[in-house]
Amino acid sequence: MSADHPGIAELFSLLAAGELAAFYRLTDEAGMAPTVAGRVAIASMAASEMRHFDVLRDELERRGVAVVPAVERYESVLAQYHQSTVPNSWLEALIKAYIGDGLAADFYLEIAHVLPPDAERIVQEVMAETGSSQFAIDEVRAAVTADPLLKSPLTLWARRLLGEAITQAQHVLAAREELAELLFTGDTGNLNRLAEFFESIQGRHDARMRDLGLA
Repeated sequence: MSADHPGIAELFSLLAAGELAAFYRLTDEAGMAPTVAGRVAIASMAASEMRHFDVLRDELERRGVAVVPAVERYESVLAQYHQSTVPNSWLEALIKAYIGDGLAADFYLEIAHVLPPDAERIVQEVMAETGSSQFAIDEVRAAVTADPLLKSPLTLWARRLLGEAITQAQHVLAAREELAELLFTGDTGNLNRLAEFFESIQGRHDARMRDLGLA
């Protein structure tokens, strides 16, 4: 694949929009934290999102892409996801931070392996999990252990996150030919590849559910 394939700039634009949206979402939800440790963990996650945004902004500018219009193209689809998955509790916020962001990473990392080396490196860098992810795992597992009645509603919440993430991913792929071409290089429109793509994301989601003690 050419290093200047138009889908790469679209991918970086979507990633940048996602990082910016995640930063504001995390800063909003930090107020739900009942402890200083929780606020610090969420603040650390938010800071990581902005560092990743800076990397993507620099790369888009290097490619001659105007960053603000590029980000604005994806605001509506990201807003739809966040508006439909507003957490009602601190535990739901933690699960969204861990599960939701992990699902986003899965989507992009599935694409990364078909990219030229420089572009793949950037995707790998900005999609790396933050150290604060372990805080979310520990908090949720401890809460479910202390009160097993929490497990069922939190499991349903995590499944809802998966469903909404897949719905929005499908919308993006349908709307942006360049991104679909990146994902299905060599076999655009192959429904088997599409099924494999989402099955892989489902498998990693199941692993995160086990991490949280919700499986």
